[in-house]
Amino acid sequence: MKKILTIAGSDSSGGAGIQADIKTITAHKMYASSAITVLTAQNTMGVYGVLPVAPEFVSQQIKSVFDDLAPDSVKIGMLFNTSIIKAVLDSLKNVAAKNVVCDTVMIATSGAKLLEDDAIQALWGLFDLSQVITPNAAEASVLAGFKVCDTATQKQAAKAIYERVRTPVLVKGGHLNATDILWDGVEFSEFNGQLKATKNTHGTGCTLSSAIACGLAAGLELKEAIKHAKSFINKALSWDEQIGHGSGAIDHYFNIEELI
Repeated sequence: MKKILTIAGSDSSGGAGIQADIKTITAHKMYASSAITVLTAQNTMGVYGVLPVAPEFVSQQIKSVFDDLAPDSVKIGMLFNTSIIKAVLDSLKNVAAKNVVCDTVMIATSGAKLLEDDAIQALWGLFDLSQVITPNAAEASVLAGFKVCDTATQKQAAKAIYERVRTPVLVKGGHLNATDILWDGVEFSEFNGQLKATKNTHGTGCTLSSAIACGLAAGLELKEAIKHAKSFINKALSWDEQIGHGSGAIDHYFNIEELI
Protein backbone atom coordinates (compact mmCIF):
# COMPACT_ATOMS: atom_id res chain seq x y z
CA MET A 1 0.00 0.00 0.00
CA LYS A 2 1.30 3.45 -0.91
CA LYS A 3 1.87 5.84 2.00
CA ILE A 4 1.32 9.60 1.97
CA LEU A 5 2.39 12.12 4.61
CA THR A 6 0.37 15.32 4.86
CA ILE A 7 1.96 18.25 6.67
CA ALA A 8 -0.80 20.77 7.26
CA GLY A 9 -3.23 22.44 9.63
CA SER A 10 -6.27 20.89 11.29
CA ASP A 11 -9.74 22.12 10.30
CA SER A 12 -12.23 21.54 13.13
CA SER A 13 -15.11 21.43 10.63
CA GLY A 14 -13.47 18.59 8.71
CA GLY A 15 -13.76 20.15 5.26
CA ALA A 16 -10.22 21.32 4.59
CA GLY A 17 -6.68 20.89 5.89
CA ILE A 18 -5.48 17.63 7.38
CA GLN A 19 -9.02 16.25 7.43
CA ALA A 20 -9.57 16.84 3.70
CA ASP A 21 -6.15 15.39 2.96
CA ILE A 22 -6.80 12.19 4.91
CA LYS A 23 -10.21 11.76 3.26
CA THR A 24 -8.66 12.21 -0.18
CA ILE A 25 -5.83 9.77 0.50
CA THR A 26 -8.24 7.23 1.98
CA ALA A 27 -10.51 7.54 -1.06
CA HIS A 28 -7.48 6.52 -3.15
CA LYS A 29 -7.01 3.42 -0.98
CA MET A 30 -3.67 4.71 0.23
CA TYR A 31 -2.36 5.06 3.78
CA ALA A 32 -2.45 8.56 5.27
CA SER A 33 -0.11 9.82 7.98
CA SER A 34 0.06 13.39 9.26
CA ALA A 35 2.17 16.07 10.87
CA ILE A 36 -0.11 18.80 12.22
CA THR A 37 1.30 22.32 12.00
CA VAL A 38 -1.61 24.43 13.21
CA LEU A 39 -4.91 23.93 15.00
CA THR A 40 -7.75 26.06 13.67
CA ALA A 41 -11.18 26.74 15.09
CA GLN A 42 -13.28 27.05 11.97
CA ASN A 43 -16.43 25.99 10.20
CA THR A 44 -17.94 26.54 6.78
CA MET A 45 -18.54 30.22 7.56
CA GLY A 46 -15.11 31.30 8.73
CA VAL A 47 -11.92 30.85 10.74
CA TYR A 48 -12.26 31.95 14.37
CA GLY A 49 -8.96 30.93 15.91
CA VAL A 50 -5.47 29.76 14.95
CA LEU A 51 -3.09 27.98 17.34
CA PRO A 52 0.34 27.16 15.84
CA VAL A 53 2.08 23.97 16.94
CA ALA A 54 5.59 24.35 18.38
CA PRO A 55 8.08 24.04 15.48
CA GLU A 56 10.16 21.43 17.31
CA PHE A 57 7.06 19.26 17.72
CA VAL A 58 6.25 19.61 14.02
CA SER A 59 9.77 18.34 13.31
CA GLN A 60 9.29 15.47 15.74
CA GLN A 61 6.09 14.39 14.00
CA ILE A 62 7.78 14.36 10.59
CA LYS A 63 10.80 12.43 11.86
CA SER A 64 8.58 9.88 13.60
CA VAL A 65 6.67 9.19 10.40
CA PHE A 66 9.77 8.87 8.22
CA ASP A 67 11.61 6.70 10.75
CA ASP A 68 8.88 4.09 10.49
CA LEU A 69 6.65 4.53 7.44
CA ALA A 70 8.88 5.87 4.61
CA PRO A 71 6.17 7.89 2.78
CA ASP A 72 5.95 7.58 -1.00
CA SER A 73 4.93 11.22 -1.29
CA VAL A 74 4.44 14.31 0.85
CA LYS A 75 1.75 16.97 0.66
CA ILE A 76 2.45 20.32 2.34
CA GLY A 77 -0.41 22.63 3.26
CA MET A 78 -0.91 25.35 5.88
CA LEU A 79 2.30 26.31 7.71
CA PHE A 80 1.29 29.73 9.10
CA ASN A 81 4.64 31.20 10.20
CA THR A 82 8.35 31.35 9.42
CA SER A 83 9.41 29.13 12.31
CA ILE A 84 7.15 26.28 11.22
CA ILE A 85 8.23 26.65 7.58
CA LYS A 86 11.89 26.38 8.58
CA ALA A 87 11.17 23.35 10.77
CA VAL A 88 9.42 21.59 7.88
CA LEU A 89 12.16 22.53 5.42
CA ASP A 90 14.96 21.23 7.65
CA SER A 91 13.04 18.06 8.47
CA LEU A 92 12.32 17.19 4.84
CA LYS A 93 15.94 17.84 3.87
CA ASN A 94 17.10 15.46 6.60
CA VAL A 95 14.89 12.61 5.39
CA ALA A 96 15.36 13.17 1.65
CA ALA A 97 11.61 13.38 1.05
CA LYS A 98 10.37 12.55 -2.45
CA ASN A 99 7.32 13.50 -4.51
CA VAL A 100 6.66 16.67 -2.50
CA VAL A 101 3.56 18.65 -3.46
CA CYS A 102 3.52 22.15 -1.97
CA ASP A 103 0.11 23.80 -1.68
CA THR A 104 0.84 27.44 -0.87
CA VAL A 105 -1.96 27.97 1.65
CA MET A 106 -2.27 31.68 2.39
CA ILE A 107 -5.98 32.51 2.48
CA ALA A 108 -8.99 30.38 3.45
CA THR A 109 -12.06 30.04 1.24
CA SER A 110 -13.78 32.33 3.76
CA GLY A 111 -11.09 34.99 3.24
CA ALA A 112 -9.24 34.46 6.54
CA LYS A 113 -5.45 34.88 6.45
CA LEU A 114 -3.66 31.56 6.99
CA LEU A 115 -0.05 32.70 6.53
CA GLU A 116 1.72 35.54 8.32
CA ASP A 117 3.02 38.25 5.98
CA ASP A 118 6.66 37.83 6.99
CA ALA A 119 6.51 34.09 6.28
CA ILE A 120 5.98 34.42 2.53
CA GLN A 121 9.68 34.77 1.77
CA ALA A 122 10.48 31.60 3.73
CA LEU A 123 8.19 29.57 1.46
CA TRP A 124 10.63 29.81 -1.43
CA GLY A 125 13.01 27.41 0.30
CA LEU A 126 10.29 24.76 0.38
CA PHE A 127 9.60 25.27 -3.30
CA ASP A 128 13.15 24.08 -4.07
CA LEU A 129 12.32 20.71 -2.48
CA SER A 130 9.01 20.29 -4.26
CA GLN A 131 8.05 18.48 -7.43
CA VAL A 132 5.19 20.90 -8.01
CA ILE A 133 3.79 24.08 -6.43
CA THR A 134 0.01 24.64 -6.51
CA PRO A 135 -0.97 28.28 -5.78
CA ASN A 136 -4.46 29.55 -6.53
CA ALA A 137 -4.92 32.85 -8.34
CA ALA A 138 -4.73 34.97 -5.17
CA GLU A 139 -1.62 33.16 -3.91
CA ALA A 140 0.04 33.30 -7.32
CA SER A 141 -0.60 37.05 -7.34
CA VAL A 142 1.37 37.40 -4.10
CA LEU A 143 4.23 35.18 -5.26
CA ALA A 144 4.51 36.69 -8.75
CA GLY A 145 3.98 40.29 -7.67
CA PHE A 146 1.08 41.10 -9.98
CA LYS A 147 -2.64 40.37 -10.15
CA VAL A 148 -3.69 37.05 -11.66
CA CYS A 149 -7.14 37.49 -13.17
CA ASP A 150 -7.35 35.41 -16.37
CA THR A 151 -5.63 32.72 -18.41
CA ALA A 152 -2.96 35.06 -19.73
CA THR A 153 -1.91 36.22 -16.27
CA GLN A 154 -2.07 32.65 -14.96
CA LYS A 155 0.57 31.75 -17.53
CA GLN A 156 2.67 34.82 -16.75
CA ALA A 157 2.57 34.07 -13.03
CA ALA A 158 3.46 30.40 -13.49
CA LYS A 159 6.51 31.40 -15.52
CA ALA A 160 7.55 34.14 -13.09
CA ILE A 161 7.39 31.82 -10.08
CA TYR A 162 9.20 29.04 -11.95
CA GLU A 163 12.06 31.36 -12.85
CA ARG A 164 12.90 31.78 -9.16
CA VAL A 165 12.97 28.11 -8.19
CA ARG A 166 12.95 25.96 -11.34
CA THR A 167 10.09 23.91 -9.91
CA PRO A 168 6.95 23.22 -11.98
CA VAL A 169 4.11 25.59 -11.04
CA LEU A 170 0.39 24.81 -11.33
CA VAL A 171 -1.63 28.03 -11.07
CA LYS A 172 -5.17 27.04 -10.19
CA GLY A 173 -8.09 28.84 -11.77
CA GLY A 174 -10.98 27.39 -9.84
CA HIS A 175 -12.31 30.81 -8.89
CA LEU A 176 -11.62 32.26 -12.34
CA ASN A 177 -12.33 29.82 -15.15
CA ALA A 178 -11.94 26.31 -13.65
CA THR A 179 -8.78 25.86 -15.75
CA ASP A 180 -5.47 25.12 -14.04
CA ILE A 181 -2.28 25.97 -15.91
CA LEU A 182 1.06 24.19 -15.47
CA TRP A 183 4.42 25.57 -16.53
CA ASP A 184 7.16 22.94 -16.24
CA GLY A 185 9.98 24.98 -17.75
CA VAL A 186 9.36 23.63 -21.24
CA GLU A 187 5.69 24.07 -22.07
CA PHE A 188 2.31 25.08 -20.73
CA SER A 189 -0.33 22.47 -20.05
CA GLU A 190 -3.97 23.33 -19.41
CA PHE A 191 -6.20 21.20 -17.22
CA ASN A 192 -9.82 22.11 -17.79
CA GLY A 193 -12.58 21.66 -15.26
CA GLN A 194 -16.21 22.61 -15.12
CA LEU A 195 -17.43 25.70 -13.30
CA LYS A 196 -19.95 24.37 -10.82
CA ALA A 197 -23.03 26.30 -9.73
CA THR A 198 -22.27 25.67 -6.07
CA LYS A 199 -20.90 27.53 -3.08
CA ASN A 200 -19.68 24.26 -1.58
CA THR A 201 -15.97 24.52 -2.37
CA HIS A 202 -14.47 24.29 1.12
CA GLY A 203 -11.21 22.34 0.92
CA THR A 204 -10.91 22.07 -2.85
CA GLY A 205 -7.29 23.26 -2.89
CA CYS A 206 -6.27 20.83 -0.15
CA THR A 207 -8.06 18.01 -1.93
CA LEU A 208 -6.47 18.74 -5.31
CA SER A 209 -2.92 18.81 -3.94
CA SER A 210 -3.49 15.62 -1.96
CA ALA A 211 -4.88 13.88 -5.05
CA ILE A 212 -1.78 14.96 -6.99
CA ALA A 213 0.40 13.51 -4.22
CA CYS A 214 -1.53 10.24 -4.50
CA GLY A 215 -0.97 10.16 -8.24
CA LEU A 216 2.77 10.72 -7.85
CA ALA A 217 2.95 8.01 -5.18
CA ALA A 218 1.24 5.63 -7.60
CA GLY A 219 3.95 6.31 -10.18
CA LEU A 220 2.09 8.68 -12.48
CA GLU A 221 4.05 11.37 -14.29
CA LEU A 222 3.27 14.89 -13.04
CA LYS A 223 0.88 15.83 -15.85
CA GLU A 224 -1.03 12.58 -15.49
CA ALA A 225 -1.21 13.04 -11.72
CA ILE A 226 -2.68 16.53 -12.20
CA LYS A 227 -5.14 15.27 -14.81
CA HIS A 228 -6.30 12.60 -12.39
CA ALA A 229 -6.61 15.11 -9.54
CA LYS A 230 -8.75 17.45 -11.66
CA SER A 231 -11.09 14.58 -12.47
CA PHE A 232 -11.32 13.69 -8.78
CA ILE A 233 -12.19 17.29 -7.84
CA ASN A 234 -14.84 17.59 -10.56
CA LYS A 235 -16.57 14.47 -9.26
CA ALA A 236 -16.24 15.52 -5.62
CA LEU A 237 -17.97 18.83 -6.43
CA SER A 238 -20.94 17.09 -8.04
CA TRP A 239 -23.23 16.42 -5.10
CA ASP A 240 -26.30 17.99 -3.59
CA GLU A 241 -25.53 17.80 0.13
CA GLN A 242 -25.20 21.03 2.08
CA ILE A 243 -22.78 20.57 4.97
CA GLY A 244 -22.94 23.63 7.20
CA HIS A 245 -24.38 27.05 6.47
CA GLY A 246 -21.52 28.63 4.53
CA SER A 247 -19.05 27.36 1.95
CA GLY A 248 -19.81 23.69 2.45
CA ALA A 249 -17.64 20.62 2.09
CA ILE A 250 -17.21 18.51 -1.02
CA ASP A 251 -17.81 14.78 -1.42
CA HIS A 252 -14.49 12.97 -1.02
CA TYR A 253 -16.22 9.60 -0.92
CA PHE A 254 -18.18 9.67 -4.18
CA ASN A 255 -16.55 6.40 -5.25
CA ILE A 256 -16.76 4.53 -1.95
CA GLU A 257 -19.46 1.97 -1.28
CA GLU A 258 -21.92 2.75 1.50
CA LEU A 259 -21.50 0.21 4.29
CA ILE A 260 -24.54 1.08 6.41
